[in-house]
Amino acid sequence: MRTALTIAGSDSGGGAGIQADLKTFAAHGVYGTSAITAVTAQNTVGVAAWTAISTDLVTAQIEAVVSDIGAHAAKTGMLPNAAIVAAVAAAARDLALQLVVDPVMIAKSGDRLIDDDAVEALKSLLLRQAFVVTPNIPEAEALTGIRIDDAESRREAARRLVALGAASVVIKGGHLPSDDIVDLLYDGQRFAEFRAERVAGRSTHGTGCTFAAAMAAHLALGHRLEEAVPQAQAYIAGAIRNAPMLGRGHGPMDHFWDRYT
Repeated sequence: MRTALTIAGSDSGGGAGIQADLKTFAAHGVYGTSAITAVTAQNTVGVAAWTAISTDLVTAQIEAVVSDIGAHAAKTGMLPNAAIVAAVAAAARDLALQLVVDPVMIAKSGDRLIDDDAVEALKSLLLRQAFVVTPNIPEAEALTGIRIDDAESRREAARRLVALGAASVVIKGGHLPSDDIVDLLYDGQRFAEFRAERVAGRSTHGTGCTFAAAMAAHLALGHRLEEAVPQAQAYIAGAIRNAPMLGRGHGPMDHFWDRYT
């Protein structure tokens, strides 16, 4: 059986982070494992509190999983400080992980989940280990210093992310004002755009985590990036469309929607 590892923070509301990643892996028929980087008190309304796990324990979790079960692909989520970013980058390098980097910075509620030093460590250390990095528009702007407001500025941001060391990048288009969502893939040589329907609704908690986890699952299954992106888009759209309508804020999606539709 193919395996995937998530290296991320927990979400006590269950719609994002470790919980969303493991649901996504299972929905794709991939055996999911985890290394927890932070514990959050979080629901659909906001993040009440969080605490980071020690760097030694983060590294020990990753090594324990990979040395025994293995990981055909891995993805990162919340990496709250520079020390944890450095530890994850070192583990990814030493263990030759096929890594999807989701540069989580702000929760859907607007709460910040990473400090400034960690952003710099992402740029200088972790992107070098990324098989693909999957920022949304604000994250891509923070990592590159570019204001993204049109197609060319987004392409320039993609070029800069590859120049920082990422093998490839998918800049998601959900934050851009458009009827459809257009995600941009750049592999260092060519660009490709993938258009998907924008599904209306408030049940969008954990969409970034889930997209990156779906990408990791497809990579674990041996699919190419060009195949993984549209499949991840379709999975997210279905999960939002079939959301259980829980919570008072940005509600969770239904990660198992295609099992009974």
